[in-house]
Amino acid sequence: MSLPLQGRSAIVTGAGRGLGRVEALELARLGAAVVVNDFGQPGRDGSGAAGAGPAEDVVAEIRRAGGRALAHTGDVADFEQARGLVAAAVDAFGKLDILVNNAGILRDRMVFSMSEEEWDSVLRVHLKGHFNTTRFAAAHWRERSKAAGAPVYGRIVNTSSEAFLAGSAGQPNYAAAKGGIVGLTTSTALALAKYGVTANVICPRARTRMTEDVFSGAGFEPPAEGLDPLAPEHVAPLVGYLASPAAARINGQLLVVHGGMVAVVERPRVQVQFDSKQDTFSYDELDALLTPHYADRPPAETFAAAEVLGLRRR
Repeated sequence: MSLPLQGRSAIVTGAGRGLGRVEALELARLGAAVVVNDFGQPGRDGSGAAGAGPAEDVVAEIRRAGGRALAHTGDVADFEQARGLVAAAVDAFGKLDILVNNAGILRDRMVFSMSEEEWDSVLRVHLKGHFNTTRFAAAHWRERSKAAGAPVYGRIVNTSSEAFLAGSAGQPNYAAAKGGIVGLTTSTALALAKYGVTANVICPRARTRMTEDVFSGAGFEPPAEGLDPLAPEHVAPLVGYLASPAAARINGQLLVVHGGMVAVVERPRVQVQFDSKQDTFSYDELDALLTPHYADRPPAETFAAAEVLGLRRR
């Protein structure tokens, strides 16, 4: 069996369950030594007492398969604990090569009902958590590159969501955090390319504890037989590939993945441009240009972002 990650070391955050778990297992299967990070709280909203059990269970699974792994139960949204996570990987395995950011929580609420704490907590875990680990991993790679006088090996795989692409009415905090992660990823890709590091972001669609209610409606039921199209196992191979030497030319990219499908998403493009015939636009001129352009769009009260963007149920 080919082991493209042999001799590499990796961190996977939120790796005690769901997507993070299968991603950690896949990296280990491909030869990487893995730091399995999970804060261990039982509630998908970040509630309940933290515990080492989920991370340690995945570590045990990796070791039973002959791999190397280390459990870390720190909170990636805490700046100093994120520093400690990167240091733990370097101390245990000599260096860090791969960072997979997956940790997250949900605090769903409509925007007109959301509390400040519900907003802050989701942005803290998703967006700040991605930044914290990226910041210390990036410093590690920059220092190594400067010491070597040459690029080093570094891979970042971040986790966004189609909630950012299509909107999610009951998740303004989550959608905003996931959009921020895309911006963080593209900025990181530009900043670290000269050091040999790539940074990419995925939008996975998978049936996990985080999405159990999202995929509970008609058309999303798991099949009676065979692998569920929404199984997290469909996502893990892409993460393993993006972490590998084969993906050296892939940088700053956004990929949607689920059910045996990978789609590369283009950066936003200008759909149409209007130019004023005067020194600057007037209200009347804008009304004459933009109102007809949007005349065929649904009214606000019936607007459905998923339908407009063509994101149908599969």
